[in-house]
Amino acid sequence: MSTSLTALDPFLDEDKALACVHCGLCLASCPTYLETGNENDSPRGRVYLMRAIQQGRLSLDASVSPVEHIDRCLGCRACETACPSGVQYGSLLEHTRDYMEHHMTRPWFQRLLRRVFIEKVFPFPGRFRFAMMPAVLMKRMELTHLLPAFVKDALELAPDRLEADRVPAFSPSKRQPAKGRVGLIKGCVMPVLFGGTHQATIRILNQMGYDVVVPDGQVCCGALYAHSGQLDKARDVARRNIEVFDRAHCDTILINAAGCGSTLKEYGHLLEEDLELTPKTVGFVSKVKDFSEWMNIVGWNAFEQAFITKRHDASSNGSGDPSSLFQTSTTFHDACHLAHAQGITQQPRDLVKAVAGDHYVELSESEVCCGSAGSYNLTEPEMAARLQKRKINHIERTHATIVVTTNPGCILQIQAGLKKAGRDHVKVMHIADYLDTAMAEALKG
Repeated sequence: MSTSLTALDPFLDEDKALACVHCGLCLASCPTYLETGNENDSPRGRVYLMRAIQQGRLSLDASVSPVEHIDRCLGCRACETACPSGVQYGSLLEHTRDYMEHHMTRPWFQRLLRRVFIEKVFPFPGRFRFAMMPAVLMKRMELTHLLPAFVKDALELAPDRLEADRVPAFSPSKRQPAKGRVGLIKGCVMPVLFGGTHQATIRILNQMGYDVVVPDGQVCCGALYAHSGQLDKARDVARRNIEVFDRAHCDTILINAAGCGSTLKEYGHLLEEDLELTPKTVGFVSKVKDFSEWMNIVGWNAFEQAFITKRHDASSNGSGDPSSLFQTSTTFHDACHLAHAQGITQQPRDLVKAVAGDHYVELSESEVCCGSAGSYNLTEPEMAARLQKRKINHIERTHATIVVTTNPGCILQIQAGLKKAGRDHVKVMHIADYLDTAMAEALKG
């Protein structure tokens, strides 16, 4: 069932849509266009489709191309980086998807995936952990071959084990008085699959002289809702997070997931009509920082000097310890929502290069999406697999044995791709884990 749109039922900001002058400079940056060569799978093609739906020239029907091409969009926002006109493509996409989800009926499997798993399981760590247990068990027992191919491929993304959520509500600085009070956003996926990354982050912050608080009552950032066309639900959780962190009185609010970080920083746009909350929203957004971004802002001179000394000692000792991070060929993958949505590319590289030194290798097409894109690898597995293979091919050419990135979805997607390619020896690390390991190695002498 679908409905055509009329001019009386607008969902797009027409001025934002008309900012696209169809110059085509975005085409080379769009992962799906690079794969298909189809104009409708490009940013300017999709903007045209969005406007055609709004004007009633195209109807919403899941069996025809408008929905197919808009669904196929990763939402990576690489086009925003390339666009000379400053088109706010991410906003246009989210409003279009919100309209679509409220004015069309999807096939039953897509409804189950989107309405149940993506909206009612993934955003809740307790439910997510419970849902992941059978997947992890089947992998351990090597029973995934008994499953249908599409289920087996989805389970390849699951880790070999779930991590305990042992992040304390308060972790005091190792130095007193503390330099400041940092709030940590736990997220939905991170506590279940990457709890150790949060622990590593807290160790680093405490060592640098900061108290860390993890406020109770925080919820999903809203990214999963916004990307799947449920903007009202995204607004609800945004309001709750703003209130929770307002009471926590943090100087800075850190996030370890690039996809979540971009949503958190855009709460102002998401809640632009909630004028009563605006002062708190502005305060919240001004404090949100990605971990790698913040590390460069506050400085980490003591560790940097230790890294320089460690690199010098390693090079002076000839072969040294081949397992040392300071002697390991390392590359960096740009998470889309850090590079394109937040404009942060150099800061994480500086951190990685401080450890790897001359062993750092730049990754070709590092800014091109790996195919994870939140829940995209579940809703669009075929295109996600193509982009995954493209990414793994580039990683293989670097001959690096460590890939560092800043987003949990990217880690899972790249790990699964490396395993599929028989490259299990290549380790994929979150930048906080990478720095925590390097600091421990450097400081022990």
